[in-house]
Amino acid sequence: MIQLWHCADARSFRPLWTLEELGLPYELKLLSFPPRFREPDYLSVNPLGTIPFLVDGETRMSESAAITQYLVTRHGPSDLAVAVDDLAYGAWLNWLHFGEATLTFPQTLVLRYRVFEPDRAPQAADDYERWFLSRLKGVDRALADREWLCADRFTAADISVGYALLLARQLKLDGQFPPAVAAYWQRLTSRPGFLAAKAAQRSETVAPPPFPA
Repeated sequence: MIQLWHCADARSFRPLWTLEELGLPYELKLLSFPPRFREPDYLSVNPLGTIPFLVDGETRMSESAAITQYLVTRHGPSDLAVAVDDLAYGAWLNWLHFGEATLTFPQTLVLRYRVFEPDRAPQAADDYERWFLSRLKGVDRALADREWLCADRFTAADISVGYALLLARQLKLDGQFPPAVAAYWQRLTSRPGFLAAKAAQRSETVAPPPFPA
C-alpha cells in the first residue's frame, strides 16, 4: 500500500489530495510541523526531514509536484493526467510545476519571515508577498475564459496550483485574489477530493501548522 508522510496543510497536501481524487488506498502518517524538529524519528525515513515523503513499493519520493505527477501517470489512466500526444500536454506540465516553483516558493519566504522569524527580515516578507501576487496574475488571465487551467477539465495541474492558493489562504493573502482566481478557489474547495483530503488530515494528536490564526 502507498504510504504518505504528511503535515496538515503542508506541501504534502498535494499528493494527499491526488490520492483522494484517484480513489487509491493509502496509509497516511501524520506528523507535527516542522517534523525535522518535532519528530526526530522521521529522519530515519527521510534524512532531509522534509514533507512530503511517499513510499510506493520500491519508489521513494519527496517532491510534492513530482509525486502528484507520478501518481496520476503511474496509477492511471486518469483524467487528472494529460497524455504526451495531447496538445495540452506542455501546458499541463507547465502549470503542474508552476504551482510549486513559481507560486509556492515565494510564499515559503513569507512564511519564514512573517511567522517563524518575524523580526528578522520583515521587508523580505513584504517583497515576496508582492512577488507571489504578481505571479498570480498569470493564473487569473488563464482562467478568464475557462474553469480549469488546461485540457478543458480538472487535472493534477489544478491540484498543484490549488495547493499554492491553500497556502495563500493560510497566510491571509486570499483577500487579494483577483476575481477569476477567487472563483477558481471556490471550485477547488468544493471538490469531494479536496474535502476528503481535508478530513483525512484531521487529528487531535498532531500539532497544527504554525500559520497565522
